[in-house]
Amino acid sequence: MAVLLAKFALAGLSMGGIVAMEILRRAPERITRIALMDTNPLPETPQTAAGREPQIIGARSGRLIEIMREEMKPNYLALGPQRVDVLNLVMDMATVMGPEVFVLQSRALQRRRDQQSTLRKCRVPALVLCGEYDALCPVKRHEFMAELIPYATLRVISNAGHLPTLENPGATTEAIYDWLAQPFVLE
Repeated sequence: MAVLLAKFALAGLSMGGIVAMEILRRAPERITRIALMDTNPLPETPQTAAGREPQIIGARSGRLIEIMREEMKPNYLALGPQRVDVLNLVMDMATVMGPEVFVLQSRALQRRRDQQSTLRKCRVPALVLCGEYDALCPVKRHEFMAELIPYATLRVISNAGHLPTLENPGATTEAIYDWLAQPFVLE
């Protein structure tokens, strides 16, 4: 008896984009289109991976919010009246999720693979989206990603940094709707 596996559109922001690229690598036949937002297809450098160890120790010793304030630097976000509210929301989410989720996510980031070949093999409509002021995953990195993917569209969201879904939700939603409505014809 054959099992039919569902196909789906896939979108991921930041670490969610890293997860989305891994899903694309493992099950490309299930993905009908992909949106990669404010993310990075490259593995961590040894220095960055090593720099996570003191953060992990700090989070486990009760300093999660302090670690998050250092990690989620305000310069990752665009200037504007929403900046403080967005940072506070991120801190609230970190508190709710707790230190062990932070540790698991940090370990996953340390061990992530290079996804350049995955992106080169991508044969579905792709949205590569980023905030114009993202200092963590800058526009140049997204231009690079869009060049790797044969059917990619690059969208840079104004008045947004690393979290355009929170900083400029209207423009981000419009870009996602455009991506979902985009017809796909193989060349």
